[in-house]
Amino acid sequence: MNESTIKIRLMKADDFDAVVGIDQKVLKASRTEYYEMKFERLFKSKEYLPTSLVAEEEDGTVVGFIMGELYMGEFGIFQQQATLDTIGVDPSSRLKGIGAQLINEFMAHLRSLGVQKVNTLVDSKDSKLTHFFTANQFSPSETINLERSL
Repeated sequence: MNESTIKIRLMKADDFDAVVGIDQKVLKASRTEYYEMKFERLFKSKEYLPTSLVAEEEDGTVVGFIMGELYMGEFGIFQQQATLDTIGVDPSSRLKGIGAQLINEFMAHLRSLGVQKVNTLVDSKDSKLTHFFTANQFSPSETINLERSL
């Protein structure tokens, strides 16, 4: 399998099991509730624009996904910005350019919707993920992520 045999398309509700399965392989933990919430918003909310994509092999097997959201006025930020909040590639399909292909298609799709900037968050201790995003043209933003421990 190489990048030319991978098709990127908009995510469908039927992709739920594949997305959850890939995420579980990557994280070695189940986040079914997280994806139930994400898919609920994706496929049942009338205000939600489709931005999430999947990568599939020629036979239709989903081998990767990318999910994000458009800002619709939250925090004074309008639709020119979006987030990339979840990305996953099946471990058996890694190092084949699928993650980069997903990001490139995601950016092209968002650009067609009028988005001018995409944000994501990465744990500062996760050097592999930081390297992946840097290699895919992400850089530190001008906004500061603030947190408060409870």
